[in-house]
Amino acid sequence: MATEHFWFDGSDALQQKLEEAGLQNEVGPVLQWLNLTLQLIGFPRHLGQHVGGFVLTQGKLTRLVPIQPATMEARRIIQWDKDDLDAMGLLKVDVLALGMLSALRRCLQLVDATRGGRLQMHQIESGDEQTYDMICQADTVGVFQIESRAQMSMLPRLRPRCFYDLVVQVAIVRPGPIQGGMVHPYLRRRAHPEEEVYPNEELRQALGRTLGVPIFQEQVMQIAMIAAQFSADEADDLRRSMAAWKRKGGVARFHDRLVGTMVTRGYDAEFAENIFKQIQGFGEYGFPESHAASFAKLVYISCWLKCHEPACFLAAMLNSQPMGFYAPSQLVQDARRHGVQVRAVDVTASYWDCTLEPACEVAPLSQYPGIRPAQPGVRLGLRLVAGLSEKGAQRLVAARAEAPFGSTEDMALRAQLGTLDINALAAADALLALAGHRRQQVWQAAAIKPAPLLLKAVPTQEAALVLPETPEGENILFDYRSTGLTLRRHPLALLRPRLAKKGLLSASELNALPHGRQVAACGIVTVRQQPQTAKGTVFITLEDETGPVNVIVWKSLRQTQRAELLQARLLAVYGVWQRSEDLDNKGFGAVRNLVAQRLEDLSPLLGRLDPASRDFH
Repeated sequence: MATEHFWFDGSDALQQKLEEAGLQNEVGPVLQWLNLTLQLIGFPRHLGQHVGGFVLTQGKLTRLVPIQPATMEARRIIQWDKDDLDAMGLLKVDVLALGMLSALRRCLQLVDATRGGRLQMHQIESGDEQTYDMICQADTVGVFQIESRAQMSMLPRLRPRCFYDLVVQVAIVRPGPIQGGMVHPYLRRRAHPEEEVYPNEELRQALGRTLGVPIFQEQVMQIAMIAAQFSADEADDLRRSMAAWKRKGGVARFHDRLVGTMVTRGYDAEFAENIFKQIQGFGEYGFPESHAASFAKLVYISCWLKCHEPACFLAAMLNSQPMGFYAPSQLVQDARRHGVQVRAVDVTASYWDCTLEPACEVAPLSQYPGIRPAQPGVRLGLRLVAGLSEKGAQRLVAARAEAPFGSTEDMALRAQLGTLDINALAAADALLALAGHRRQQVWQAAAIKPAPLLLKAVPTQEAALVLPETPEGENILFDYRSTGLTLRRHPLALLRPRLAKKGLLSASELNALPHGRQVAACGIVTVRQQPQTAKGTVFITLEDETGPVNVIVWKSLRQTQRAELLQARLLAVYGVWQRSEDLDNKGFGAVRNLVAQRLEDLSPLLGRLDPASRDFH
């Protein structure tokens, strides 16, 4: 029975080891500690509260369950857990908190301010062809749910062209369908409709909407009722056992009943076992169809905004951090590749949040002809400056509204900025308009001493010291340290001549190569993923000045080159280029990956990114 518990129960194994050591009857601090440890097995690891959960009752809740004050003011929590509430038959409702909802709200507000009117989610046109073109190309950095490596790899193969395709896309890259072996059959049937067959015609009712392949939690329940003759109560019990928080603990007891009945009724044993594997996968994480549909709505809205209002989308995403799959640097790099003008943090123009400004005369280019040509520019906000307090930033904005700043000292005195705030702004190159290049900014910031509040703030008049400008590589380094991103050249653009001599290709050069070519590439590691369903495979995303490169590292290579895989900031990958040619009539469907055969840690090449240093040359 130990395998049915989420927590590991090693009491029998431990007792055996003690007996082998002849210590089973000994008494001492270590054995007392072990005994207490065994007693704790099965207890909750921590007590937490659901951020959006509430309980509905007919009478006063306080007469039914014990309630205590929460750490947050004016909040109360129930001392029972969700299973206790369920056992008592109390109705519990969970409201899902999603950062993307806040980002979409901010984005729609920015669109309203830019375009006029009041755009709401339900007013966004459905079935927009350009949006689906973008999705089919896996151009989904920053959008909701379909932005991960696994989802991006699936998009060109599934090729969503309607809303229900997005519902399937959200749900199919999950442990349930993957462990049940349902992904490839579904993709084949989308490409070859003639392969849509059913183990028994009675299952068409449950599986017709997904081409005969079970993908959703509800479909598994329907199969259990139709093919294994579960009652409604038994099917609901099965659903509860598949809940994510139950892990694998509750589904094993259904195996004989489900598989046995299906085989007895004439179903193929392999199909029945695959259904049960899918149930086990849902025990890890699987989607109900209703859940997937609500998520697909947010997927489409976020994709439409990214496609048609990329500047507003970027500003909203940056103002909603921390959230999502990508860091601000990657969001900015992606937006700039799509023609969005991004402008640096500037004390004479920036607010706390990222804002929109009129575009330059040259309209930004875009690979999607339907994008509105007049995209605004995005001014990065003071929120991105590491070490700058929000209160200090708000005082700066208020002082600037009264009158423009005449100098760095004038700004510091009028905004009552402390030493830490001034130094943070100088390090972020945010004083450019007042003090000149970064070294001048740092020098002036270091010379400013906050005056006592009782004294009148009067700027001093001193001759400015002229310092040499900071080298480009050093500026890039300081950009990353102070704001987490740079608007200058990508670090690999500086290293490209040296990388080219080593035969290392860029992302754009790789994308032009045919399938099966032996290649080598290099980039900054932005993502490392090792899904539980990947059987030890690690997925890496490298970024260079031309775009991302998706890398697959098999388990064998992961074990032999673990240090390079986990520690490298700048990683060179030698391997085989994979490029599928299963294209549709629009040319979508190409999946590109670099399958690694050897890894090399080139992090020392980054050095200080100073052209005068030996590390760079």
